[in-house]
Amino acid sequence: MTHTTTLDRKRRFGRPAAGRQHHAGPLTYVLLGLAALVSLFPLYWNLVAASHSGERVVEAPAPLLPGPRLFDNLTFAWNQVDMGEALINTTVVAGLVAVSTVLFSTLAGFAFAKLPFRGRNAMLALVVATMTIPPQLSVIPLYRIITDLGWVDQLQSVVLPSLVAAFGVFFMRQYLIEALPVELVEAARMDGAHSLRIIWHVVFPIARPAMAVLGMLVFVQAWNDFFWPFIALTPDGNPTLQVALAGLGAGNHSVDQAVVLTGALISTLPLLLVFVVLGKHIVGGITSGAVKS
Repeated sequence: MTHTTTLDRKRRFGRPAAGRQHHAGPLTYVLLGLAALVSLFPLYWNLVAASHSGERVVEAPAPLLPGPRLFDNLTFAWNQVDMGEALINTTVVAGLVAVSTVLFSTLAGFAFAKLPFRGRNAMLALVVATMTIPPQLSVIPLYRIITDLGWVDQLQSVVLPSLVAAFGVFFMRQYLIEALPVELVEAARMDGAHSLRIIWHVVFPIARPAMAVLGMLVFVQAWNDFFWPFIALTPDGNPTLQVALAGLGAGNHSVDQAVVLTGALISTLPLLLVFVVLGKHIVGGITSGAVKS
């Protein structure tokens, strides 16, 4: 009797049995719903503010229901700073930065994780140490370089300094240490595979979940980057979205906050579209990479 009671307690309070599926309770759904509402409220209020006039947005209490001026504000914001060109420029910059960072970070992470070479730990420590350097310290020398090259107000001045990131190298290195067995690399070499073939057929398939996550993080960061693009580009020349937003809504004596928030809404919608289209694939890749056979 005592043994049966102990087993029942283990089943009730201990580890779940293999293969058993657990369903979330009502409290879990309530908490998730509250978290979703809190997360979505800033986006909802951005939409509400974009549908009112600038005078109504700054009044107290703030409006909580959509107004009638959404399409007027969208048209005005789109035409005031050539939002279409800024959108294309930002897509090009963020796409190139994301692809290059994922590619180079995966290659460097694989080298630091699985390839023995002299000075590997010292070089990795140097890469990680660069993460502690504030980006503001490199602004003056970097601006002098792009000025000498004639790249001011050119997209390559924003893309080339961001082709690889120390965080991406460290992130991929940490992932590949656990996910990539060294026996696979050694077996591929014994079969006569060269380094490029090992990377393409062994490293990339295993690293795909981490590459997807890193690509999403870098894409969002490059899309929202303002500091360096604002220095290297101009709102009237070849701007990205964040640079274009800096000159949005300016009038003779004041700034129309409704127009500024409308521009912010336009710059946010493509990111939401990316999450809607690729979010399931990223989560699926993470899940498949986390399950051991």
